[in-house]
Amino acid sequence: MDWVWSNLGEIWGLTLSHAVLTLVPTVLGLLIALPIGWWAYIHGKVYPAITGVAGILYTIPSLALFVLLPQILGTKVLDPLNVVVALTVYTVALMVRVVADGLSSVPPETVLAATAMGYRGWQRLLHVELPVALPVIADGLRVVVVSNVSIVTVAALVGVSQLGSLFTQGFILRLFVPIITGVILCLVLAIVFDLLIVWGNKALTPWRQRVETS
Repeated sequence: MDWVWSNLGEIWGLTLSHAVLTLVPTVLGLLIALPIGWWAYIHGKVYPAITGVAGILYTIPSLALFVLLPQILGTKVLDPLNVVVALTVYTVALMVRVVADGLSSVPPETVLAATAMGYRGWQRLLHVELPVALPVIADGLRVVVVSNVSIVTVAALVGVSQLGSLFTQGFILRLFVPIITGVILCLVLAIVFDLLIVWGNKALTPWRQRVETS
């Protein structure tokens, strides 16, 4: 505990960095995946190709991507932008299938009713299909954000500061406390982000709660 108290400022800074490096690519990836997933949903023939490419992208080892991106983007190895871009790619790769499957779960009669009421294209997507598909998308996003919390730690191996730095620090100094501290804080972040998504899903779909309780 003495080590924790004497390094509290550093730990807080690493926690904030970790939170930012997790949330920014998660949000960006979701925003990119929404139109791609919708396109895969309305054009069923391209669904296998899009999800196949997404699956291949997700198999790229994170450490390899952190090393390759500076060469591709022209950034420095220690630039956090590399982590943001890599995790955005992973988020898109996972969420494209989730979005397409979520939209596919919308009952056909709901879509037909919305069309009969005058909703078309993006208007129907935003006002009818997405709200109905939101629980499925939220469940997928919960998996993604927890995965991103974990993957961010790997960036410590290329020198990007976040909670993973506590793992390397503990290994180098042969101290158990920094490693345990990093693990606990990663778990806390994952739980907090997961609860935020659950709360957001409930807040955006109040009608669903009323149906379930009726």
